[in-house]
Amino acid sequence: MAYAAYVFDAYGTLFDVHAAVRKHAARLGPDADLFSAIWRAKQLEYSWVRALMHRYEDFWVLTEQALDTCFALVPSADKSLRAELLDAYWKLDCYGEVPQVLTELKAKGAKLAILSNGNPAMLEAAAKAAGISDLLDEIFSVDPLKTYKTDERVYEMVTTHFRIYPEAVSFQSSNRWDIAGATAFGFRTVWMNRYKMPDEYPDLSPAAVLKDLNGLTALV
Repeated sequence: MAYAAYVFDAYGTLFDVHAAVRKHAARLGPDADLFSAIWRAKQLEYSWVRALMHRYEDFWVLTEQALDTCFALVPSADKSLRAELLDAYWKLDCYGEVPQVLTELKAKGAKLAILSNGNPAMLEAAAKAAGISDLLDEIFSVDPLKTYKTDERVYEMVTTHFRIYPEAVSFQSSNRWDIAGATAFGFRTVWMNRYKMPDEYPDLSPAAVLKDLNGLTALV
């Protein structure tokens, strides 16, 4: 293998962050897509603001706060769905190609890991629900550091644990800002541009861009 470890962001990369809302879209009404987009955007915004202030809050707390903001910003959404939406977030669907790609990489002898802003319980529950727990060598959460990506200490958890240099790691994420942070740290990065988004960080370019995880095993 060209890389000793293949490390994946979780939300948006392995797990579909919009699956929770999609499950209840009919009951949420015509603004369900907008609701889901705001939920994700606020979840990330709160993590960045907390990291900058050095006032850490658990990612699940931020997820709850972001959902409450959604209900305030999208008044058409039925607030009685709050508990069901939160429950669904613990069991997000993984993208269809994920199990096969991880299986192929595992068969080639690579170490596989998740590196995420999610807390350990969230990540373990998502991996179990997706049926990929047995394929993973490690799940890295930011929680022990009490900060969030793109703090370089988050990426350093991988190299410290596996005792390898950054260039021995291939890091995959659907979040362009995360790819920028991992590139700055020294990882080989692959951007999963699932939604055909523009490149916002041209000075911190990924080594490759894919529409999904298919094709990852063919990259060198």
